Amino acid sequence: MAFTRAWRNFKRMQDLTVATASLIYSGAVVHAVGRLPGGGEAVVRWTLLWPAVFLLGALVIPLVVPVLKRWLARYVWLSFQAGFGQTPVSIVTGVCLLLGAAMFIYWQVAKVAASGQYHANVFSAYAAGIGILAAQAILVRALERAPEVRKVIEE
Repeated sequence: MAFTRAWRNFKRMQDLTVATASLIYSGAVVHAVGRLPGGGEAVVRWTLLWPAVFLLGALVIPLVVPVLKRWLARYVWLSFQAGFGQTPVSIVTGVCLLLGAAMFIYWQVAKVAASGQYHANVFSAYAAGIGILAAQAILVRALERAPEVRKVIEE
């Protein structure tokens, strides 16, 4: 089965977005290790354990709750139809959004390091975002099997 160039680019962009967000997250965790207060146990709890719960929840819930799965699949399909990941402008916009989120998480680490107090866990929020992005990447593959979508995306 051969897909249109637009669909291949869209699918690739979905995967690259998840990978890029994960790399940014990993860099933020490494950055936080020597800076966040509370010792190693607190850093692991705030940067890995709680965020893992949020990531898994944001990944699994939209894939197993039928109404959420339909809504997110529709969102993914509309994103494709709108041209996301298929034009330089949409790619630059996506990269800018990821960089903005990265700057925010680095700023929060600096703020916690300076004050010594954890106000909100931006790591959990960012991990939940990665979970949603991963769910979207999975739904791209599910959409490929839908007959009405295949008519549009196959060459």
